[in-house]
Amino acid sequence: MYRSHVLVCGGTGCTSSHSGELIEALEANIKEKGLEEEIKVVRTGCFGLCALGPIMIVYPEGCFYSEVKVDDIPEIVEEHLLKGRIVKRLLYKETVEAENVKPLSETNFYKKQHRVALRNCGVIDPENIEEYIAYDGYAALAKALTEMTPEDVIKTVIDSGLRGRGGGGFPTGRKWSFTAANKADQKYVVCNADEGDPGAFMDRSVLEGDPHCLVEAMTICGYATGATEGYVYVRAEYPIAVQRLQKAIDDAREYGLLGKNIFGSGFDFDLFVRLGAGAFVCGEETALMTSIEGNRGEPRPRPPYPAVKGLFGKPTTENNVETFANIPQIILKGAEFFNTMGTETSKGTKVFALGGKINNTGLVEVPMGTTLREIIEDIGGGIPNGKKFKAAQTGGPSGGCLPADLLDIKIDYDNLVAKGAMMGSGGLIVMDEDDCMVDIAKFFLKFTVDESCGKCTPCRVGTRRLLEILEKITSGKGTMEDLERMEYLCNYIKENSLCGLGQTAPNPVLSTYQRFRDEYIAHVVDKKCPAGVCKDLVTYSIDKDKCIGCGVCARNCPVDAITRTEYIAPGHKLASFSIDTDKCVKCGVCVGNCKFKAVIK
Repeated sequence: MYRSHVLVCGGTGCTSSHSGELIEALEANIKEKGLEEEIKVVRTGCFGLCALGPIMIVYPEGCFYSEVKVDDIPEIVEEHLLKGRIVKRLLYKETVEAENVKPLSETNFYKKQHRVALRNCGVIDPENIEEYIAYDGYAALAKALTEMTPEDVIKTVIDSGLRGRGGGGFPTGRKWSFTAANKADQKYVVCNADEGDPGAFMDRSVLEGDPHCLVEAMTICGYATGATEGYVYVRAEYPIAVQRLQKAIDDAREYGLLGKNIFGSGFDFDLFVRLGAGAFVCGEETALMTSIEGNRGEPRPRPPYPAVKGLFGKPTTENNVETFANIPQIILKGAEFFNTMGTETSKGTKVFALGGKINNTGLVEVPMGTTLREIIEDIGGGIPNGKKFKAAQTGGPSGGCLPADLLDIKIDYDNLVAKGAMMGSGGLIVMDEDDCMVDIAKFFLKFTVDESCGKCTPCRVGTRRLLEILEKITSGKGTMEDLERMEYLCNYIKENSLCGLGQTAPNPVLSTYQRFRDEYIAHVVDKKCPAGVCKDLVTYSIDKDKCIGCGVCARNCPVDAITRTEYIAPGHKLASFSIDTDKCVKCGVCVGNCKFKAVIK
């Protein structure tokens, strides 16, 4: 029996910030003080507040230490773990409250969250099956196999109102029912863990922090639909997630929770991992299945849908990680537990990867219907450096942008689609006044151009032509006719592409053009980038009234474009500098180095 537990984040973000070294230092210092029998160190998954990593929580006090360094460990062990004196200088500042420590659940980042899919992330050791079982793990599977028929399971999922969290938002229970209705000698369950959106890390965090929930959910799905085999298709770029998932599968087999005659029910189910090579198009379900089969990951025409002819030509149910992560709680606690959260058409919670120009970068899970303002200002802590919020991109390269006048929109599937955006898998990129929306559209489109599988002409050629138009506009060579061609081409690609990648590729262009048309016009007519981002439309000069002649800009210019001049002020001859615009490569080094804001962009 330990008197204290020290939970250290072992997710990818904190691991990259050397949390592994913190754990080694903790264990060494604890041993040195003879506290091995009193203090337990636990490597968990992601806590959510990624901007503050490495993160450490000490229980029972609930002290939340943030941005911890290896050099801080001896002090924490000596003062807190040995002497019982909290090291306040290392606490997350919002938890410090006079003589007390505020619970993490009462901080702005956490108090509006409701964790279902992320319930165990940052709470348990993801590599210890017994900890998962202690938190009601596999109880839902036991209930499904021993107390419910497959039809009961599907009805519960339907009644919960759960919709697919991978982007499409199709009702999960209905999808399961389609597969269950088809008779076949073999059926499959597939999990899409091929998370490819820039800035998205929701599925990765679930796999790293709570892999057993996926094993349990996919087994329940297999029982409900009549499948006996499952495959998790996960990005090879997620080594920690892959390792923990494989261990979870191996441990579940060892405990009799995978394999033959699970819980003595006569039901057999086994699970396997397949690694993706990083192709974004393999996030599309038919391309994913084609890849699992050992072929080039290209989408197939639908119909037939996977419920009829999916993996290896057999009926298949496919959902993403977050969708599956909700299943055990729905089965264990009932449909009402889930459908009482959210909105009329979008039930439950949604996980978002909050990134970009935001103070609290990280992972959040909120009830559907939470407003964009609450996520950005309350949970996210607002925009850094006093900048103004400009837009938020939801749904990644397939989504659209929401401008400042839509900050109070309630986030759910239908509201976002009605405003030209989409939920997507949950990436939420925040932009401020320094972002150029034409450049943002070009960034996302370039991504989809690179990731197009090339199978259909509208996507392979159309997105390339669309990118060329945007490049022409951002280089100051665009015309009003280009804007008309751009809009026409966007609609053509949406209507004629084979799969979801091509059908949604124009979304960032259309939504930014609709919401920020004045910026496009400025690039085309005025040959200016209002945000000062597009290099070909930017010039640099020096305000001689502000310049003190220190020469820092000239010394740091990589192309010697800044030269010394003389400036005649009333009664004085002063040293100053000027920029040769023909030599200038517009790198911005001079702006960053001038402390007197004398360089004008």
